[in-house]
Amino acid sequence: MQYRFFWINAVYPSAGEEPLNQFLRGHAILHIEREFVAAGADSGWSVCVSYRASNGNVASKSAKIDYREVLNEEDFAVFAKCRNLRKQLAEQEGVPVYAVFSNQQLAEMVQQRVATISALRQIDGVGEAKAARYGEAFLSLLRQSVESQ
Repeated sequence: MQYRFFWINAVYPSAGEEPLNQFLRGHAILHIEREFVAAGADSGWSVCVSYRASNGNVASKSAKIDYREVLNEEDFAVFAKCRNLRKQLAEQEGVPVYAVFSNQQLAEMVQQRVATISALRQIDGVGEAKAARYGEAFLSLLRQSVESQ
């Protein structure tokens, strides 16, 4: 995992937006953190992007991500619980685990602390059907994990 930092000025954001967007389009993004820095006329957004290094311009979608490296220890523990739940549901329905949710979707649920069906539907690839079919089971697990932390 590697990091890249960007600065987007609050008054003139366009100068910083395009380099950030161009970088995001060309890399396999693992996580984005942003924080507003209030500094008068120099106020703006500090953006930290963690990404997976690749040999080419764009990382292969089939490349494996080690979520132990991407997630902190607590988040990885929740992610592991979500994977177990996904496996149980997939076995019950006789479908492959990725038909329930992908690892990336599970990681986003954990990182974003998803708490509602509408927030779940905001994750790329999670539509009405998946949210309706599996949402409550995962939301319940996520709520329990947040309460225990």
